[in-house]
Amino acid sequence: MDSLFENKYNVPLAARARPRNIDEVVGQKHLLGEKKPLRMFFQQKKFPSMILWGPPGVGKTTLAQIIAEIGEYDFHRLSAVESGVKEVRQILAQAEHKRLSGEKTLLFIDEIHRFNKNQQDALLHAVERGIITLIGATTENPSFEVNAALLSRCQIYKLNELNFDDINELINNVLKNDILLSKIKINISNEVREYLFHLSGGDARSVLNAIDVVANLFIGQNQSLDFDKIEDTIEDNSELHLLELTITDDMVENAIQQRTAKYDKKGESHYDTISAFIKSLRGSDPDAAILWLAKMLDAGEDPKFIARRMVIFASEDIGNADPLAIVVAVNIFKAVEIIGLPEASLNLAQGVTYLATAPKSNASYLAILEAKSDIEKGADMTVPLHLRNAPTSYMKKEGYGKNYKYPHDFNQHFVKDNYFPDNFEEKVYYQPAELGREKQIKEKLISIWRERYEK
Repeated sequence: MDSLFENKYNVPLAARARPRNIDEVVGQKHLLGEKKPLRMFFQQKKFPSMILWGPPGVGKTTLAQIIAEIGEYDFHRLSAVESGVKEVRQILAQAEHKRLSGEKTLLFIDEIHRFNKNQQDALLHAVERGIITLIGATTENPSFEVNAALLSRCQIYKLNELNFDDINELINNVLKNDILLSKIKINISNEVREYLFHLSGGDARSVLNAIDVVANLFIGQNQSLDFDKIEDTIEDNSELHLLELTITDDMVENAIQQRTAKYDKKGESHYDTISAFIKSLRGSDPDAAILWLAKMLDAGEDPKFIARRMVIFASEDIGNADPLAIVVAVNIFKAVEIIGLPEASLNLAQGVTYLATAPKSNASYLAILEAKSDIEKGADMTVPLHLRNAPTSYMKKEGYGKNYKYPHDFNQHFVKDNYFPDNFEEKVYYQPAELGREKQIKEKLISIWRERYEK
């Protein structure tokens, strides 16, 4: 028979500390608070199929497991990275058989955004007929990554990043209640907790893993303690007074480094690396950008995540300085979807070198930011009568569309007119750069709207 130590202590802290009910879950008050949607489902013990969207380590898997327990479901878990249609169909067949005897099945799919369209389509019939209750977990916006047919059959709930107070509560809970850590006097100052929160990026799993590594290293290095004594002491339900551990910044940093090595696509290095990648593109350095791309691919980063950021970059940092950039970026994204790794790395490399060497302009980005700012400040956006649509005779009688000048009726297909809202002073939002195609655009705009540009 396995000992208590073998049964309990070899289990990682993150697993030992997993909440058993929703009252033990930290954060997500917008979903689990009084009269909030998930709280209501738990009270009724009836759950719809749903997509849980949020960053790593905020409780998506935990919620699925608690739902399975409270709802008395037969629980099945798949990873979209490791599973395919075959595994899905096997579970659906089992679920349909069990349904005949009144049993319910919950299928939890981690990283459901990694399923392609055919794999997602395989779930539609079973979800619609209630053969399974589906819970999909994703770190990516489901509007982009989950097909519309499946989304329409599921509720979408956004889980928020854990804040410092949430992480602090989590730490206090494990130090007090964990079967091993509660037997050791562990001191973690507020400053160290803040540092741990910063390094983890609000990922509860990362926090618990770091504490677990520090505690295990400490116990292993302590010559005055053997595992038999730990087991005997816990069976006697007494406290270990011979161990006291004060966790420092260095211990935390070393622990996280041991777990994440050089890159953790779910941790801080994920965001640091994509930041370095984008800044290299912006800085017109294709060599550095290629290096960061290679690092991300080697670490197992989702190539669609990289391609999506490139599409954003094409508009934010290149814009009309090279209008072809957005065309290239979108086509690179499509190629990545169609081809997949490892060959898609060639598509990404082509896109990276094109975007890095293209002329740069953030004029479109700045223009929309300033226009949004004016809207938020309460600018009067009343549409002038001459710009309004007049589909009925009554609207024409009221002056809708009256005196509108149709540009194609004029020389050069242009005529000066007011296209701004009523009582709104003309303003330059878009200021093209002096590079690439935008240089020509700027010359044209100044020639036709000279008064506006001279203000």
